[in-house]
Formats: sequence, C-alpha cells, structure tokens
Amino acid sequence: MYPEKLELLINGEWCQGSEGKSEPVINPATEEVLAEVPHASVSDLDRALQASAEGFKVWRATSPLQRQAVIEKAASLMQERIDDIARTLTMEMGKPFGESKVEIGFVIDVARWYGEEGKRAYGRLVPSRFPGARQMVVKEPVGPACAFVAWNFPGTNVIRKIAGALGAGCSIIIKPSEETPGTAVAIARCFQDAGLPPGTLNVVFGVPGEVSSHILASSIPRKVSFTGSIPVGKHLLKLSADTLKRCTMELGGHAPVVVFDDADIEKTLNTLAVFKFRNAGQVCISPTRFYVQDKSYKAFVEGFTERAKAVKVGNGMDDGIEMGPLIADRRLDVMDEFVADAKDHGASITTGGERMGNQGYFYSPTVLSDVPDDARIMVDEPFGPLAPITHFNSFDEVVERANSLPFGLASYVFTSDGGKAAKIEDALDAGLVGVNHPGVATPETPFGGVNESGYGSEGGIEGLDAFLRTKFITEVGV
Repeated sequence: MYPEKLELLINGEWCQGSEGKSEPVINPATEEVLAEVPHASVSDLDRALQASAEGFKVWRATSPLQRQAVIEKAASLMQERIDDIARTLTMEMGKPFGESKVEIGFVIDVARWYGEEGKRAYGRLVPSRFPGARQMVVKEPVGPACAFVAWNFPGTNVIRKIAGALGAGCSIIIKPSEETPGTAVAIARCFQDAGLPPGTLNVVFGVPGEVSSHILASSIPRKVSFTGSIPVGKHLLKLSADTLKRCTMELGGHAPVVVFDDADIEKTLNTLAVFKFRNAGQVCISPTRFYVQDKSYKAFVEGFTERAKAVKVGNGMDDGIEMGPLIADRRLDVMDEFVADAKDHGASITTGGERMGNQGYFYSPTVLSDVPDDARIMVDEPFGPLAPITHFNSFDEVVERANSLPFGLASYVFTSDGGKAAKIEDALDAGLVGVNHPGVATPETPFGGVNESGYGSEGGIEGLDAFLRTKFITEVGV
C-alpha cells in the first residue's frame, strides 16, 4: 500500500487544491494508480507566495542555532521514517528499495550538513583606508526562494533545494515532480513536524508550465533553483529575467568515461557496470559515453556485456532486484529510438536493446559496441540503461571527443598513471571529474555543471552561498 497521503502544503497547512483538479500517480513497475496528486489553483499559488513572504520574515529572524535545531529534528524524523519514505519512493519512481533507502540516507545527510553549515555563514572585516572607519562584509539570506525539480531523484533533488534555502535563512516554495510527489510530501511532513514556522516551506503541484510561469512572474521569490532538462532550464531563465531572480541551474549532461590501457580493467568494469545501471540509467551524472583505449577495448566490451546480462531487473519492492523500470511508457519509445539509430549508424548490440515483459516500463540493460560519434546516442543524453562503447587511440584524441558536446556536468577517468590523471583532470570541460571512482556527489562538496549543463552549485559551501547575498557596511564615529 502507498504510504503517503498526497496534499499541498501552504502556510503550514496541508490541503487539497481549491479547484479540485488532480492527476494520477502511476507505479512504473505495475502500471497501478497509486493515488491522485492535487493541483494548486492560481489562488492557491498566490496564497503560497504570500505565505513564503511572511514565512521569510519569521525564519530570517530566527537565529542560525535555532534554525539548525529544527533542521536536525527534521532529519531525525526522516531517519525514524526511512523505511516508509523509501517505500514511497520505490513505488512511485521504480528504483530498488535498497537503492531508495540509500537515497533517503543521503537526504538526511544533506539536511544535517546544511543545518550545521548555516551556522557558519561568515562575513569579514576589511581594514579601512579611512581613519576611524570600520568596514564589514556580511552575508544575509537572499529572500524567499522557489524551486522546481525532476522526478529521477525524488528525495535528493528536493532536499538540496529545501535544506539549502532553510540553512541560509530563506523560505521556499517548491514544486516537485507530479510523477513522484509522495517522497517530497513525506520529507516536508518531517520539517513541519519538527516545528518549522508556517509559510517557511510550501509545497505545490500542478501543470508544470502554468505553475512555474505564475510563480516566476511574482516579485516575491528572489531566488530560483532548478533541476531538470536543458530546454526547460533555459525557459525558466527567461521567465526569471523580468524580475532579476538569482538562478541556480542543474541541467542535463552526457558524461564521458575515458578508460586508458593502463587502468585495472576488472576493477573498472565492476565499478562502471554497477554505476551505469543505477536507477536504470536515469541519472544526470550517469556514465553515458564510454571511450576505451584500443588495447583494452575488446576485453572491456566483453566484460561489460557479461555484467549487463547478469543485472536482475524487476519490481523494486522485490528481493534481490538490481534495476527497476523506467519512469514512464514514453521513455521506452525513446530507448527504442536510440538503439535503432545506433544500429543504423553501424553499431552492434552485444546485449539487450529491447523492452522486457508486458507489464511495467522495463527495458533491458543494453550494451552497444563500435558506436560512431555521429550516432544520436553519442550526441544526446539517453537517460536510460544504454551503454554505448567506442574506442580511441591517443590522449589528445579522446580529450577532443570527450569535450565535443555543449554539455559539461560529470566526467570519469580510469587510469593507473598519476601524471595522466592530473593532465586529463585539467583538460576535461566539466564541473565534476571522478578519477577511478564515481563518487562526485556528497553533501559537503559542490555539485554542478558548466556550459549548457547549467551554472551554480548545490552542496558544499557553494550550495549555501547560492541562497545568500553580500552586504557591505562601513561606519564612522559609532
């Protein structure tokens, strides 16, 4: 049974939409309707906007120490409820239950980190060139914030916005994905039950374009944070321009993986195969373009194919499942299109390349070899369980190919040569570089891309700073 009651959160009160509109939430493993997610009307959105303005006044005046205590209490409640929240996540998004628990564990860590870091939003004193003058630089919350997030990490995408805003002293309106609403509602309940002041956190749902355009047209939010696709991110930037909102954009990527001949191939394969099929490849930092040096190419393709064949696919609530379904039926068609195009360009399917079963949105773990650079899958992010592999000869060649796209989120390198690692770390045009492991996302480190993958960071001191503004004060004779 779906554990979460779906409601809007406006001014500290849980409610349904005032016009009674809603849409179904579908379990992607069973195609069962789990619940109806309510849509906020225009009047509901206006109430949320006003509530965030009033909530900001209260939360900003709350000391960082008191704010941290509330956030810590929310994190403790999440820990107590972790099984129910993870079950909700798996049922609405599809990933294996164990993977969902790991995600909610990360959510808890992010909340705790931002709560603590909010106590360290330091300013500084600047020596004055004028006798008797004091010069102070202080950090203060930027104001009410708004956020819009994608469905692929229903907990992580939500908490990075909420905890970053609250840790800095901002209020926030967040619109999670209507496909995965329950996880966000469960997290918000923890904050409300922890004693968050009314209006500090507001959660709304609705038709994405209608909700975002209405909220962004308001002068109340001073900050917008978005996780999602590049086209939508560009659209939101344009909407934000009229009111000069500060923006953080965490957009799509197409992560290159460079495997040099000197890498430990077995360790590399064991690492990459697990990481590639995590969340059925529906990860913005998923390895998606595999470049393997010539001498290791044949062994790598064979080893990756063997591991892909062994992945256990099924309902994420079943024991032993390693990969769940895609989020929706529409994604199956996209996978078929990528595979067909790769074949048309001369690639070979070494395993997979087809839908699985007749219920749920399952697609087989797929490995494609000898994929040319002009195949669609090497140009557009697949966002699914597809692993296109090609080979390269020289260092300069692979750097040029890895940097050939306008995206720059994550990138990965496998080598046993420290000098080579240092050289390619500098050469890769990406916001995140993982060498010999894929751990590029932690609460205490900055997460974000460059170029068309967006700008700004979540996580680390950079993530807190995104919700702060700088004020300079100089005084004489006080």
